Amino acid sequence: MQNNPNGPYDDVFNNLSKIVEDIVKNMPDAQNARIVGYTIITRHPQNGDPGMFRDGMPEDDGEIPYEIAETDDQIFITAEIPTTIKNAPIADIEPERVRIIADDRITTIMLDHKVDRIHSYYRVHRSVMDITLRKELPVNL
Repeated sequence: MQNNPNGPYDDVFNNLSKIVEDIVKNMPDAQNARIVGYTIITRHPQNGDPGMFRDGMPEDDGEIPYEIAETDDQIFITAEIPTTIKNAPIADIEPERVRIIADDRITTIMLDHKVDRIHSYYRVHRSVMDITLRKELPVNL
C-alpha cells in the first residue's frame, strides 16, 4: 500500500465507498436510497419518501454544509467539516437546536422537534461529523 499523506487507509476507504455505492445502486428501490455520512437511508416505511433533505446551504457564506435525516424517534445530522481547521470541532446539542463549531465557523441548526440531550451524541471521523439526536418523548399525564 502506498504512503498517502492524507491517511494510510484513504485508498481502502475510497474503494469501500465505491463498493457501497454499487450495493446501493443494486438495491430494490435504489432511486430512493441515499447515503448520508455512515448511514444508508432508504424509503420511509409509511409514506415511501426518503426522510432526508438538504437544508438551506448557500454556496460559501461560512456555513458548514450539512444534511438532515429523520425517523420517528431520531434525527441524524451529517456535516462536512473543513480539513483546514486547527481545533477539534464540536456539536453543541441543545433541546431545540444544534450548533456545529469548527474554529471560527459556527452553523446553527434549528430543530423541528425537541431532543433529549442526554441520549444524543456526535462523532467526527475523516472530516465528517455524524450527530445522532434522540427525539424527546411526549409526556403522558
